[in-house]
Order: sequence, then structure tokens, then C-alpha cells
Amino acid sequence: MRKTLAATALALAAVLLTGCGDGTGKHSGGKGDGDTGKGTEQAAKPDAGAGAADAGGRAKREVALEVLGTGSAQVAYNLDSSKFEQVTLPWKKTATIELTAAEQKVGYLVSVVPGSIQGSDGLLQAAPCVITVDGKKVADNQEGKLAKPCQFRVK
Repeated sequence: MRKTLAATALALAAVLLTGCGDGTGKHSGGKGDGDTGKGTEQAAKPDAGAGAADAGGRAKREVALEVLGTGSAQVAYNLDSSKFEQVTLPWKKTATIELTAAEQKVGYLVSVVPGSIQGSDGLLQAAPCVITVDGKKVADNQEGKLAKPCQFRVK
């Protein structure tokens, strides 16, 4: 249990430190940790046809964060803003993010750190999380088996 709590606290701290946002969908600073751990973040860009750039060079992406399970859990996330809240599971947060030309090259980090839920064996484990971009699943924590948050660089 201590390991799970420590991992969750560490992941939450990383998300809160890297996920600075001003609520407008624009990234306002900070750097991601560059972690490309298997199953948590992918560098692939969604289909070019999805969320095409407008005349000003901005691209729009529909991003959804989900935490699965039953009961309630604490969830920290960085989407159009960074928040930490107690939620009822299953939980979903969707936002349309406008990416600048620079963000389309380097990516805009979105993430969700799910709280702990009771597993089928009675032990606490991370709740399952999923990130979808323009309707395509781009990251998950393998149904809570990974002690990492779900994160993805949207391009």
C-alpha cells in the first residue's frame, strides 16, 4: 500500500509541476519529463485529417481523459487546466485543445493520475485510466497494472 501511495504521490507531483496551464487550452510553461514509458505515452500524431489546422496555423484536437472503476477516487489531471479532485467512477473529462504551431511540433502534455481503488484481490491498486485523442485511444495504464499515470503529448 505504501508503494502505491508513494507512486501516486510522485506521479501527482510530476503532473502538477509539468502541467501548468492558464485555462485557455494553451500551454503556459514548464517542460515534460520526456518519459516515454511503454503504455503510458506515445509520440505518434493522430491522423492528419483529424483536427486540421486553421488559417492561423492552429490545430484543434478533441481529448478525453477517463478513469474507470467503481466507487470514488481522487484524480489529478492536466487537460485544459490542471486540477485535483474527488470524483465518482467511472469518470470522464473531455476538452477541445487548440495547438499552436510550436505545440504541433513538440506536443502538448495531457495526463491523468488516477487514485487507488480496491482490486479483485482486495489490495489497493491504481484505477484504470485511458486517454483518447480525436476518438483514438493513445495511452492507458494497462487496466491499472502500471503504477504510472496516463500521459500523452498531443501534436
